Amino acid sequence: MPTLILVRHGRSTANTAGLLAGWTPGVALDERGNAQAAALPGRLADLPLAEIVSSPLQRCQETIQPLLDARPALTAHSDERIGECHYGDWSGRKLAELSGEPLMEVVQAHPSAAAFPGGESMRAMQTRAAEAVREWNARVERDHGSDAVYLMCSHGDIIKSLVADALGLHLDLFQRISVEPCSITAIRYTRLRPFLVRLGDTGDLASLAPREEPSGGEAAVGGGAGAP
Repeated sequence: MPTLILVRHGRSTANTAGLLAGWTPGVALDERGNAQAAALPGRLADLPLAEIVSSPLQRCQETIQPLLDARPALTAHSDERIGECHYGDWSGRKLAELSGEPLMEVVQAHPSAAAFPGGESMRAMQTRAAEAVREWNARVERDHGSDAVYLMCSHGDIIKSLVADALGLHLDLFQRISVEPCSITAIRYTRLRPFLVRLGDTGDLASLAPREEPSGGEAAVGGGAGAP
């Protein structure tokens, strides 16, 4: 089955403002985020990407644009299922003020029981994202072969939940995972189990390219602003 490259969007204006953006419209990349996005084509230069799938939100679309400009043969597919968690009434509020909400303690320690007022539960968020990945895995394998590599650009909580799913971790443990803006996380799927081969990587990705010999099947809410 394919290798999935998960890219968290570059640093956004909401990240630097300390806001929980959710699906709030008009949240763009900041200056650092644009620089991170501009560097993405070089970081991925050794990978023969078969498909690009993105959250429909502006910050993700802006993150993949330099990559699309560098690879005009590729088109981006938008999939709402890998869009940000629907934070409902929390969307657009400052994280500093949300830290005092009783629900925040649940979000941190028992996220499988957390449901945002006017929004969705974290269980529902993980379920829709995992279903999207499984469907895209099958589509990419059908169209490009079992050793294909494809990319999804998404959000911190979505990527963390997908890592937990790949590792067989309960959702209540997913807050132990950290992915910074424009970091690369890679999951190689096989018939019997997925392998997490990169987590929050910002370095060389050449070793993620398909191998000549098959390897076989053995052995912050919202994500935060990343490094200053």
